[in-house]
Amino acid sequence: MAKPYLQCHHRFKNGKDHCYWSIAEKVKTRRGWVQRHLLYLGEINDSQKASWTKATEVFDPVLRQTRELALYPADRPVPEHATDYGVQVRLEQFELRRPRQWGACWVACQLWEQLKLEEFWAERLPDSREQTCWAHVLQTLTAYRLMDPGSEWRLHREWFKNSAMADLLEEDFSLVQKDNLYRCLDKLLEHREDLFKHLRRRWEDLFGVKFEVLLYDLTSTYFESNPPFGQTDKRKHGYSRDKRPDCVQVVIALVVTPEGFPLAYEVMAGNTSDKTTLRGFLAQIEKLYGKAQRIWVMDRGIPTEEVLAEMRASDPPIHYLVGTPKGRLTRYEKQLLELPWQVVREGVQVKLLPQEQELYVLAQSTDRVNKERAMRRRQLKGLVQRLKELQAMELSRDQLLLKLGAAQQQFPAGWRLVAVAVPEAGPAAHAQNFTFKLRTDKLRQVRRREGRYLLRSNLSGQAPVQLWQIYIQLTQVEGAFKDLKDDLSLRPIFHQLERRIEAHIFVAFLAYCLHVHLRARLQALASGLTPRSLLEKFAAIQMLDVHFPTTNGRELVFARYTQPEKDHKMLLSQLGWELPPQSPPRITTQRQLLQD
Repeated sequence: MAKPYLQCHHRFKNGKDHCYWSIAEKVKTRRGWVQRHLLYLGEINDSQKASWTKATEVFDPVLRQTRELALYPADRPVPEHATDYGVQVRLEQFELRRPRQWGACWVACQLWEQLKLEEFWAERLPDSREQTCWAHVLQTLTAYRLMDPGSEWRLHREWFKNSAMADLLEEDFSLVQKDNLYRCLDKLLEHREDLFKHLRRRWEDLFGVKFEVLLYDLTSTYFESNPPFGQTDKRKHGYSRDKRPDCVQVVIALVVTPEGFPLAYEVMAGNTSDKTTLRGFLAQIEKLYGKAQRIWVMDRGIPTEEVLAEMRASDPPIHYLVGTPKGRLTRYEKQLLELPWQVVREGVQVKLLPQEQELYVLAQSTDRVNKERAMRRRQLKGLVQRLKELQAMELSRDQLLLKLGAAQQQFPAGWRLVAVAVPEAGPAAHAQNFTFKLRTDKLRQVRRREGRYLLRSNLSGQAPVQLWQIYIQLTQVEGAFKDLKDDLSLRPIFHQLERRIEAHIFVAFLAYCLHVHLRARLQALASGLTPRSLLEKFAAIQMLDVHFPTTNGRELVFARYTQPEKDHKMLLSQLGWELPPQSPPRITTQRQLLQD
């Protein structure tokens, strides 16, 4: 790739020669060197005739406003009529400076605008006395979490200067002073419920989302912090879904629609039991959105028998569809065996068993049978191989027990299918004396239940296919947790103050709302394209400052984003978006040049 160069394009219109300038580069291909267009600069006059002169709006940082200047190449004299506002530019001495990512930042700003978050926060986050725009600080934090998540310190030190957020928001580096970022976090939590209501209206207006079915689930996220903390602190040790029991954590409960649109969330102590959370969340949703006949879809372990009874007795009744532990399948297995299977789709069958005020649904999936069977075989094969290795070792009884415990932890599903007999303590107890055999009765039971799961509901009159389709939508909330943790890097959390911990989760929730909004737009247009892929595509559109020295010691600065490629134009057309016009050039003073 060769050095970029300045290129002139002539266009004759109405008897006048208009000269438009752009920056291009030469790219070497197998067919030779080809030209690639980079930046469009606009018109710079190349004529001495007064009637052909075109004035250009240029931003003057001294007057803080735009004014009209006529730009001329340095090798051409300025016409007499333009001596007051004509500027001669040394075109051959141009420089490209400050490349920064523009395209993905612009996409994030578009999503922010379409959710009307600018209007929402303008009322709730007024500017400070020092003219800090807190709404822009929050927008920057959210865009950062959406595009390239990291710490606030990294945003302050590196990311902001390498992005075009300052250009898009018409701000400067003072926006992301370290103290501003943390002070903004302290202002957010009081507006959480108002945000939930605002988002519900936007999901309904933009996508016609219904709120008759709600998906509820919990997850945990851990900290790189050192306990102990105060008794009232939410950072606690508990069951870690992130496989980090060594770290303190908080539990996050989330409610989403079947399409994946988030409605509300709650942050709870890290040692909170799943079954203690549902009653409070039912009351919170009723307080936010009023009473209605909703269907709650949950996984097993969340509702208790007491809460389910309360849901059945409420007015209006609260419907539910929940998974059940496999132990409950044993209770109804004989009754279910007598019932016929009903096909809901290819490879999926169900049985319905009415039981008092509830309906039990036994579902069987061929794909799930194959998956669980392969997992069980892999576990059993690995365990048997390990047990044979232990039989060949010369170990004491205590050493054998330690290694058997490790094998049980490594192959828990296979361990339940094998009976291991360890010799009693004594001088003759060693590894070669222990035996193991397959529990064929247990294996038959496991094989019979592979690919099957039991659901319970208080819905009556629903078709089997509808019940099954409602339940499998629970994967949407699991996908939401995956996006929050992996795509938006919610974990680990490094904040030390509890209010900022919750504010960090609040910003991640806002970024997830932008993520979901973009995904919903793409699903109707290009279902195979993910939000992350689109952001990465648009991140290729860069912004550069093109500096032209003038004959009077100043510099003319064009801030220009690079030309979109064909795939960018196609996506813009499909999404109905238009790139904004290029910003007017700026002209510096001699004093500014010396400071720079």
